[in-house]
Formats: sequence, C-alpha cells, structure tokens
Amino acid sequence: MRMRPTLSWTPTEDLRPGTTDPEPVADALRAGGVLVLSGAGISTESGIPDYRGEGGSLSRHTPMTYQQFTASAQARRRYWARSHLGWRTFGRARPNAGHRAVTAFGRHGLLSGVITQNVDGLHQAAGSEGVVELHGSLERVACLSCGVFSPRRELARRLEEANAGFEPVAAGLNPDGDADLTDDQVGDFSVVPCSRCGGILKPDVVFFGETVPPRRVEHCRELVAEATSLLVLGSSLTVMSGLRFVRQAAQAGKPVLIVNRDPTRGDQHAVTRVALPLGTTLTALAARLDIPVDGRTTA
Repeated sequence: MRMRPTLSWTPTEDLRPGTTDPEPVADALRAGGVLVLSGAGISTESGIPDYRGEGGSLSRHTPMTYQQFTASAQARRRYWARSHLGWRTFGRARPNAGHRAVTAFGRHGLLSGVITQNVDGLHQAAGSEGVVELHGSLERVACLSCGVFSPRRELARRLEEANAGFEPVAAGLNPDGDADLTDDQVGDFSVVPCSRCGGILKPDVVFFGETVPPRRVEHCRELVAEATSLLVLGSSLTVMSGLRFVRQAAQAGKPVLIVNRDPTRGDQHAVTRVALPLGTTLTALAARLDIPVDGRTTA
C-alpha cells in the first residue's frame, strides 16, 4: 500500500520563537556565498497563495498526487480543467519585492545560487540567473509516452480551442496553478493528447507523491556543499525535498538562516528564524547593505 505524501507538519518539540532581528541574515549576506532556498511564501505577495500559511490552500484543497494523475482519466480531466483555468491568473503573476531583492543580491555577488521549490518562474522573471527549479516549472509540458517537451502556452491554446466557452468562476487559486473547481464545474472538459504521439500530457512539475529527478537532487547537494550558508525564504520545509538540504547544511556546520513568519520543520537546524514579511524584510536588508533593488522584470 502506497502511503500518502507528507502534506502537513505539527511541531513535536519546543522550538525557539522567531525573531524580528534580521541582522544575522545581513551578516551572512555580507560574507557572501549564500545559497537561497525559496518556497511558496516568497510568491504570496505576487498573488499566489502558499500551501500552509495563514489562509493556505491546504485548508481547502488536497493537491493531486502523481499516482492519481497517471491512474485515472477522470482525475486528469479534473486536473487539466482546474489547471487550465488557474493558468490564466497564474500566468499573469509578476515578481514582487522579495524576488527582486534576491536578484539584486545575486547581481552583487552575494549569492552562490538559488534553488526554488516554486513552479511559477518568478525568480527568473525578476532577473535571477541559474535558478534550479527543484519541482519543475508550469511553463513546460511533458508527454509521458514519448518524452517530448512543449511550451505551456501551446497547450493553453489547444485547450482553449477544445473547450470554447469554458468560463467557470473558481473559488481560489493554489500554489501549483490549480484553481478550485467543483466536479460540476469541471463537467465534460476535453483533455487534449500529445500532438506528436497521442500520449498523456503532464505539466513538467513534480507532483506530490512523485520523486525529484536524482540528477537534480545531486546538483542541489553540490550547491549546498559549495555554499558558505543556506538562506531559506518562505518555506515551511514540510516536505523532504527541501528539508534534506537544510539538514545537509547543518550537518556540514554551515549556518542555516530562515525568513518565514511561521515555524518551520527546519527551525531546529537554524541559527535564526526571522518572523517577518519577506518582501519588506529583504528590501530592508538590501538597503542596509546599500544594494539597489531594480524594479524592472524580464516578464
């Protein structure tokens, strides 16, 4: 029997309360060699909700697992109907002050790299280079049969043509671009196959219950090994895909610093957790380090 993936975490031990003093983060940035690990919390100010914070989508929505998606045509219909609608909003999201500050830190040589658990592409839209997308990207679609990749905008066009008049009102949007729709709203939504071989199309993202590609994990481990410190931004670290890098850094004696308003599963490994909003905190840190934050984006 396959176990459900970990979707939530409850502290089982006494954790140090978060601080409102960001100076340890400033010190780490001054030293350079900082590896950023970002989560859904950095994108909330761009209008994309997170999974577990206040008002997080897990309170109303259970993400589809890889096993459900591959086993059921009805599950795929439900996923693509919700994702197609969500893409219209998700695709309009723009980088916020937090993304722009991370880009500024990188351009001034303070970062050794950026790993993101997000699939929204907002770090790149803000101008960050060499971003490792741990969980993939909604910008791409993969065929599970022939393995060919194609742009999401191409699939969006095909779905528009196959579902003329599909305009339901969603109850909300989720971090994976999935809109909240009822089964009645999904109705008989038409899913289109791979245009090359007729196979099943899947977004190029790691679903819950799916594993991150081993080569990608190894690349991230190498980045952690090369970094001076690890800075976690807006992640609860509930899932092992991100937590393992925090544990690796701590075991190697590298400082782990977290900026997240709520406690995280990695707090016990961190030298500090700054419990402040990301956008204003990172912007203030940039000002403290005399680093201008460019408001332009590449989107």
